[in-house]
Amino acid sequence: MNTYESASKAQAGAPAAQPAQATEFDHKEFRHALGCFPTGVAIISTLDGKGKACGLTCNSFSSVSLDPPLVLWSLRKKSSSIDVFRNTGAFAINVLAGDQGALSGRFATSAITDKFEGMAFSSGYAGVPLIDDCVARFHCSMHQQHDAGDHIIFIGRVERFERVREDDPLVFCKGAYMMVTQSLRELAAKGTIGPAKLLEARRLVYIGMARLACTNAANEDFAAIELTLQQMQDQIDAGNMLQRARLAIRFFDQIAAAAHNEVIAVVAQSLTTLLQLSVNEYHKSDKVGTLYRPELDPLRWEMLAALKGRDKTAVENAVSHYLDYVSQAKLMAPLSV
Repeated sequence: MNTYESASKAQAGAPAAQPAQATEFDHKEFRHALGCFPTGVAIISTLDGKGKACGLTCNSFSSVSLDPPLVLWSLRKKSSSIDVFRNTGAFAINVLAGDQGALSGRFATSAITDKFEGMAFSSGYAGVPLIDDCVARFHCSMHQQHDAGDHIIFIGRVERFERVREDDPLVFCKGAYMMVTQSLRELAAKGTIGPAKLLEARRLVYIGMARLACTNAANEDFAAIELTLQQMQDQIDAGNMLQRARLAIRFFDQIAAAAHNEVIAVVAQSLTTLLQLSVNEYHKSDKVGTLYRPELDPLRWEMLAALKGRDKTAVENAVSHYLDYVSQAKLMAPLSV
C-alpha cells in the first residue's frame, strides 16, 4: 500500500521525532487512489450566453443539504466549458443509467464540439436542456461558486427534480464504467440466463417474498402497492406502455420491500435488473407494447387482496396463477410484465 502524507503531527509528550525524509506527493497515485471510490455518472447541462444547449460528463456530483435542497459538482478551471458554467444562472444534473455509457462518452470527449447536435432533448427549469430517459434529473438554480485549487465548485439549489426510470445507474470506478449488477447483465447478454431459468427463479423468489410480506407488511406497504396498480391503469389509459411496463416491475419490487427482509430485497432486485433489460430492449425496437397482457391485471389485484388478508395460501396461489399464465410459450413468458 502506498501512503503519501502532506503533514504529520507529533503526539503530546512524546519524544521528539527524528526529521523524516520528505516524500514527494505523487499526483498520479493520488488520482488512482481517488479512483478506488465508485461514483455515479451525470451529464451537467445548461444554456450558454446565446441560448445554445451545452453539457459535459461529470462524476463529482454530490448532495450537500436537504433543507435547503443543495447539491454540488466541480469542474476543472482549464475546461473549455468553465466560462459557460461560471456565467449561467441555472443547470440540470442528469444522472445516467447503466445502459447510457455511450452517451457519457459523447459528452466527455473534446472531439465533439456540439454535444447536443442530432439529439432529442426536452427543456426544464429556466429552459435548461434535459437528457431523456436517464435515471433521475435535478433542476438547479446557481446558489454559490467556490474556488478550490484547480477546480471551481458549483453549488446548486434544487428547484425541482424527478426520478425518470427505475434502472440501475451508470457507475464509474478505477477509470472505467461498471454496472452495479454487472455479472447478471453479462450473463443475460451471453444468453446464459434463458426464459425458462428466469421464470423458475421468479417463481421461487416471488412466492417466498409474497408469503413473507403477508407476515411483515405494514399498511403503508399495501397503500404503496395499490397506488402503483392505479398508476399502471393511468398509463394504460394514456397509452404509455413503457411506463406501464416499468410500473409492473415496480409492483414486485414493492412486494419484496413489504417483506422487510434485506436479503430478499437484494435477490428480488437482481430479477428486476433482468426484467428491466428486457423492457429496455423491447423499447428500443418499438415493441414494448407487446409485453402488455391485460389478463394479468386482475391477478395483480388478487395478489394485493391476499396480502391485505394476510392469507399466505391465497397469495401463493395468486402468484402461481400469474406465473403460470406468463409461462405459456405463446406469450414468450418471462418477458411479459
